[in-house]
Amino acid sequence: MESRETVKGFYERNALNKGLQCIKTPGVGHFNVFSRENCSSITPYSRRDYYKISLIIGKGKLHYADKWVHVDKPALLFSNPAIPYSWEADDNDQKGFFCLFTDHFLYDGNRLGTLQESPLFRVGGTPIFFIDEEQQKTVADIFIKMMTEIQSDYLHKYDMLRAYLHLLIHETMKMRPVENFEHYQNASQRVASLFMELLERQFPIDSPERFLRLKSPVDYAENLSIHVNSLNRSVKEITGRTTSQQITSRIIQEANELLKHTDWNISEIAYGLGFEEPAYFTNYFKKQTGMTPNAVRTAVV
Repeated sequence: MESRETVKGFYERNALNKGLQCIKTPGVGHFNVFSRENCSSITPYSRRDYYKISLIIGKGKLHYADKWVHVDKPALLFSNPAIPYSWEADDNDQKGFFCLFTDHFLYDGNRLGTLQESPLFRVGGTPIFFIDEEQQKTVADIFIKMMTEIQSDYLHKYDMLRAYLHLLIHETMKMRPVENFEHYQNASQRVASLFMELLERQFPIDSPERFLRLKSPVDYAENLSIHVNSLNRSVKEITGRTTSQQITSRIIQEANELLKHTDWNISEIAYGLGFEEPAYFTNYFKKQTGMTPNAVRTAVV
């Protein structure tokens, strides 16, 4: 007799959509798990702090960088928060599960690497895997255990959830990723839009420890899984400005906000914006604005 609860039975027994709020536990990081039942037909993913793993049961299109793939069978999706993507459902019969979590939750201080380096979340990798019936049962079983465990009072439930998350990742690494992505015929508008979305996603810099990671056109091209020449051409064609000009403009905007509205010292602002040396930041800022950072801050006072 089958001991695992079916996905259908789990939905009938539970009403589990509680809003996309990750549970934060001191020293543990963030984690939560949800049902995909009744999810929106068009779903952009914009949680810049959280990684996401989805079991998709339902038909639709995954839009990813300048590519898209038609999902017409159960699939697993691994979403890197640095990479814009969106889901467009073809019908209302959407089921499955997803979990949101931070790098810190998964590794729990045992830093053997980062999720950005993982084969499943790596920039330039393939984020989606089609799965067969037996794989679907295995994956759904893990998600159901997660959803049951997170509602329990067990003292070490986050250790259990972390173990389930590792199991889910390792089960997927046995599988073959999807290879039949389609490319858009006229991608310039989409590439430029994705770039601007990804650029905005880097801000605000809300603590000195949360420093700017994407600083050059190459950084953005790698995160969008396109060649830097294609990125530069598309951004220039659509916006009339170069990729570097767009990045510089946004960094200067953020620098002005930090100078005017925080008590961070110049070194903290410089580091937060990705500059290794405060002097380099000062020269960069003065070249773009004609004023030194200290002059801007003094003018506010």
